[in-house]
Amino acid sequence: MPLKPLLLLAFIGAAALPAAAQSTQPLSYPATRTVDHVDTYHGTRVPDPFRWLEDDNAADTQAWVQAQNAVTEKAFAAMPQRQPVRQLYTQLFNFERFGVPFKEGGRYFWTRNDGLQQQAVLFTATSLTAQPTVALDPNLLSRDGTVALTGTVPSRDGKLLAYGTASAGSDWQTWRVRDLASGIDLPDTIEWVKFSSATWTPDGRGFFYSRYDAPAPGAKLSGANVFQKLYYHRLGTPQSADVLVADNPADKEWGFGTRVSDDGSMVFVNVWKGSGRRNGLMLLPLKDGAFVPARPQPLTLDFDAQYIPLALEGQRLVLRTDNGAPNGRLVSVDLARHLNLPAGSPAVAPQWQTVVAETSDAMVGATAVGGRYFVRYLRDASTLVRVHAADGKPVRDVALPGVGTASGFGGRWGDDETFFSYTSLITPADIYRLNVATGEVSLFRRPATAFDPTQYETRRAFVTSKDGTRFPVFIGHRKGLKLDGGNPTLLYGYGGFNVPNTPAYNITAATWMAMGGVYVSASIRGGGEYGRAWHEAGTKLKKQNVFDDFIAAAEWLISEKITSPSKLAINGGSNGGLLVGAVVNQRPELFGAAVPAVGVMDMLRFHKFTIGWAWVSDYGSSDDPEQFKALKAYSPLHNIAAGKTYPPVLVMTADHDDRVVPAHSFKYAAALQAADTGPAQKIIRIETKAGHGAGKPTSKIIEERGDMLTFIAYHLGLAVKAPAP
Repeated sequence: MPLKPLLLLAFIGAAALPAAAQSTQPLSYPATRTVDHVDTYHGTRVPDPFRWLEDDNAADTQAWVQAQNAVTEKAFAAMPQRQPVRQLYTQLFNFERFGVPFKEGGRYFWTRNDGLQQQAVLFTATSLTAQPTVALDPNLLSRDGTVALTGTVPSRDGKLLAYGTASAGSDWQTWRVRDLASGIDLPDTIEWVKFSSATWTPDGRGFFYSRYDAPAPGAKLSGANVFQKLYYHRLGTPQSADVLVADNPADKEWGFGTRVSDDGSMVFVNVWKGSGRRNGLMLLPLKDGAFVPARPQPLTLDFDAQYIPLALEGQRLVLRTDNGAPNGRLVSVDLARHLNLPAGSPAVAPQWQTVVAETSDAMVGATAVGGRYFVRYLRDASTLVRVHAADGKPVRDVALPGVGTASGFGGRWGDDETFFSYTSLITPADIYRLNVATGEVSLFRRPATAFDPTQYETRRAFVTSKDGTRFPVFIGHRKGLKLDGGNPTLLYGYGGFNVPNTPAYNITAATWMAMGGVYVSASIRGGGEYGRAWHEAGTKLKKQNVFDDFIAAAEWLISEKITSPSKLAINGGSNGGLLVGAVVNQRPELFGAAVPAVGVMDMLRFHKFTIGWAWVSDYGSSDDPEQFKALKAYSPLHNIAAGKTYPPVLVMTADHDDRVVPAHSFKYAAALQAADTGPAQKIIRIETKAGHGAGKPTSKIIEERGDMLTFIAYHLGLAVKAPAP
């Protein structure tokens, strides 16, 4: 039964608290000892007094975590918004959510969360009208929901399911195989997998996967992840018997991903380095759908562009690439020139033939389904989808409901249908089925939520940055907003790694808007909104452009009288946490609150931990003299401006984050508390049994994000009443 929109009037129009109600006694922070540690970079001495906090296994560090969480909990206990915000967040989180369906072996698969389940459940059905059954319920894998699915890959015949799990938010995965008819797992168990999925061979006898060597004792969550290796696992054999397919002992940065062509004749081996913006590509022929031990043959290992295989027709391979096209294009290559070369033969340079030419819009994805190419573009950070025939000629555009984000369009070359999702800032993701031959689009699933989008409005505006660069921001709020400069506003940004920040529904934004706030998402440089040039304009020595863009967005919101500095909060996670930390250092007077989450805060040492070395392609490295100067100039940890008045800052991290290790946030929070930055709260919230974010159970998401909005509402003076039941 569809949910009726809740009457949110009890808290939509809540008046701001008087300033006096927001005054707080200064917190007594835990004493954080310092050490006389100094690093020397290219002749420059850089103290690191909190280096000891990098040891996440040390008793001192664990005691520090407990002491900090106690202070933070005391601070939250004094915030009257906490319980009503958490109640509202829970209500808005409690709606049925679906993943985009995919098909294998004549069966459909999709995920569904009934609302407050800790983890989404994988369902399967023989048809779209048949009653679905549970293929795998990860909620049964742990009592507290902290074991999450990281991937589900059915075999070609749809009888077996390879699935990966991760515990407590770690990036480390364990892969197993389930018989879907019986629901029983086979004995096969694969360990020490990270940044990899599984790829079945068409004969169903085994799958490819990539792994690292087991970490040294005590280094599981912080040791560097290098020298990834590609293996083939044959069902019924121990992992120790798996066949090594590809590695590179001469280059620790190589990593491997695989995909098998739809006709089952070829394995495409993607070789990634760094953040993966540029990759190599190798070919591994199969024999009648079976793996015969061999080493893959290079197609290109120049790492000069992206090369993403889409379809193989005989010896003609079609790929998506930005080779010779910064905004992306589709090309083809004749593989006959590259296969079965005599041993010792020199590499043959590929001859690329354009199939779909570059346009002024950024190509961000493409799939090959039903003899068509579905190509996704971004125009001013909103999705466009164009369909092309096998020869590249335009067929049609996919009509989308408006300015938003569409994703999916998966399937095989012989399929007659595909599925996709569409979402906007105030619209949860609808799932659609598309008939490839006719282009007809029909609704498959529509979530029913307590958030009523008819009460809100969104718009796209454009902001001009310090150097004249123009970029979009997406603004959402309750209808009838008064532009009087007094609106509590939350500005979000990311700005890195070619990741586009596009308008999409999320519970945090919905809850903030329901509380009466304005939510703004900025599509700044460093992301993938406008192609390669846009991304590269926010990397390495140009990283300051990202911060300038975000500051410009804040200044624009103030100049447009949407908000004012005392009513403006900022938030970002991971690379976005770095963004928040940097701009607070540079312009502390511009913000009323700041929440950097799981941020990269020590820009001189980030590459020393787990997968941090891969970010050098975006950030540069302190090992390079010129890049060291740029990194030190904005590193959040090293640029806290003692003597300036900072806004309240809530640092958020998790003890099992082995992507951006929590030492970044630990050291940054300790430095903030130690510096003379005024009386406003500088606290750190350290989640336990959680990681960087992926796979986090529902209960932890509600508590964490609810606390974030509580902190912001409290310090911006936004009163929140309990929602109507």
